[in-house]
Amino acid sequence: MDSILAQALEGADQTDVVSTGRGVLDDCGPALARCAPGSAALLVADENTWRVAGERTSRALETAGITLAAPLVFPARPTLYASLDNAARIREALAEAERQHGPVLPVAVGAGTLNDLVKMAAHQSGRRYAVVGTAASMDGYTGAGAPISDNGVKITMNCTAPQAVIFDLDITAAAPQWMVASGYGDLAAKIPGGADWILADAAGVEAMDDHVWKLVQSGVRDALAHPTALAQGEPEAFEGLVDGLVLSGLAMQVYGGTRPASGAEHYFSHIWELDHLGADDEPPLSHGFKVAIGTLAMLAFYEAFMERDLASLDIGQAVAQWAAWDQVEADIRRTFSGPLAEHAVKETRTKYVTPQGLTERLTRLQDGWGTTRQRLQDQLVAARDFQAMLAAAGAPSRPEDIGLTAQQVRETFPKAMYYRSRYTVLDVAREAGWYDEIVDEIFAPGGIWS
Repeated sequence: MDSILAQALEGADQTDVVSTGRGVLDDCGPALARCAPGSAALLVADENTWRVAGERTSRALETAGITLAAPLVFPARPTLYASLDNAARIREALAEAERQHGPVLPVAVGAGTLNDLVKMAAHQSGRRYAVVGTAASMDGYTGAGAPISDNGVKITMNCTAPQAVIFDLDITAAAPQWMVASGYGDLAAKIPGGADWILADAAGVEAMDDHVWKLVQSGVRDALAHPTALAQGEPEAFEGLVDGLVLSGLAMQVYGGTRPASGAEHYFSHIWELDHLGADDEPPLSHGFKVAIGTLAMLAFYEAFMERDLASLDIGQAVAQWAAWDQVEADIRRTFSGPLAEHAVKETRTKYVTPQGLTERLTRLQDGWGTTRQRLQDQLVAARDFQAMLAAAGAPSRPEDIGLTAQQVRETFPKAMYYRSRYTVLDVAREAGWYDEIVDEIFAPGGIWS
């Protein structure tokens, strides 16, 4: 894995240093000093993350000769939100620190929310930043985007990824179990997400980048193979999970987009987040928990899809049944309302093709189906097996675990298909004329949801 990580760092244009392992926090000072020579450091944490890693990070920085500004420590309760006002507080603290000390390196000490807030504040201040991760809870540590809430609406803002990422596995293993399970769910999304990229490549929609594919996928199976050990907090089991999450973000840097790390399974999460699912829980329902159920839904869909033989598809019949754009747009507007309908219309129009274009796309898929089918079989995991892995990791394994019913998951399928322009198996099934019958099949009695 070290060689893969080195390749990822060489191709990433924003992150220079990644240090993971047991006990690395106590020796992180020199690595952080190299990020901003001559700078002071401003540590940003909450009361929980300060307790588990703040003091140790401070000592490591002082040992390396780095001046410390007064830290900004948010209360432990209520749970900190990734909101514009909290990012503004960090910008103000950074400005004050620079008035006293000159150049300052912001250092996030925490997990997803703290990382996103410091990422945004640093970017808006024209500064680089570093992060000391305290939980393997998501793959956004090394990503350039920061999901931020503004007046109750979450949007991903383009920022600059951290210059340095430090992960001490002993601290990570001691994180709250639900955070570990959240990271497990987020990393598991690379399985159906990767399958979607295989199909997009085979259809000639979005070409595969073999180098980036290797960065993301090389360690996913091993990282997911020890759910019970992760749930029990065994530090050795966290190496693969942490590396997988870090590599996912680095791969997005190398690729310049999120295709390597997500597919249709993430759109389930996005849509539920737009409905504020679990937003008022304490702690709020995590992104990784929602992605876990989205991943399970897509693995079930893939199982039914793979039972059909694309090589024997009657392309002429599929094209004859292909809906005209005005019919598709009308269906989108029945599925969504308001600004979200306009968004979905725009996104779906991008991937919609004429009957001639559909003939060419399906012919290409059919001609290469032998190879594509084998690649998909090698990539995918049986839905029931994955459901058991989620449960062993302490992650949601049923819709009810995140406050949904099977019917609500079913109702999300068309929304996920229309929500983004990214080409996925949902689009292939719709173009082949199989979409409705597959959805009916996976929610029939005796299926994974019953």
